[in-house]
Amino acid sequence: MQGGVREKFEDGLRRTVELADGIVSEAVLNSGEIVTEFTQKAECQTENLTGIPIDEKITEAEKRLGTGRCITINREIIYQVRRLNRYMMQSLNGLISFKEEILREMTMCRLYNTNYPLLIEHILREAKLYRQMISQLENRGRISMPDLKNLEMFWNQIMMEHAQFIRGLLDPAECELIETANEFAKDYCGLLEKAREQECKVMNAALASETLQTTKRYQQFKTAGTEGIIGCEIRSTILPLLADHVLREANHYLRILEYSQKGRG
Repeated sequence: MQGGVREKFEDGLRRTVELADGIVSEAVLNSGEIVTEFTQKAECQTENLTGIPIDEKITEAEKRLGTGRCITINREIIYQVRRLNRYMMQSLNGLISFKEEILREMTMCRLYNTNYPLLIEHILREAKLYRQMISQLENRGRISMPDLKNLEMFWNQIMMEHAQFIRGLLDPAECELIETANEFAKDYCGLLEKAREQECKVMNAALASETLQTTKRYQQFKTAGTEGIIGCEIRSTILPLLADHVLREANHYLRILEYSQKGRG
């Protein structure tokens, strides 16, 4: 089951990259959320460590992605996108069902797993958001943007959980890194509490600025951490590709925050 789902997502990513060439925005390409300077090495190391095959050609294609080309959105492209959306929806349904079964068995003490139950919930939350976005594209032809407060609260929770996972996967000897990760977890927990106290749909300027500055520092921490894990300078059970993954998500959130800051200005 797991291999089949992984292969489906790999195929879906391959097809997405092919369709995105020339259409994806320059801001996304420059953000580091698609590929970082560490991605290819992280993939190679992770494949060697786990024996799980990773198609490096996809990352090569991501690095070659272009923007601003005069591409006509014709019926054929629309058909291909809709076909891809349906394919990914089926893949997501399979992944969500699989993860929900794992979580259910873990929490009922019928399955041993080296992953935290919170990590499974974390993956489920992201997968369900992704499924919701595809469903909106299929049913409405566009993605309804949530209010900025809920969007930032979602990603603040994701960032907080990243810090919690990092804290728990570092070797006990890495005292300073554990302490730093713990501080970031507390920072994002505090940001979530402050956001919940606000009744408006947009965070006030002070809280938005605090979130942006925290995420900039966190992105720097993740960058250094990814480099250290790939360079075998940090003792942990964190796979290189997982380190690169959480860095890419921080880059993605940073782009969202910077864009929303411009809107507030």
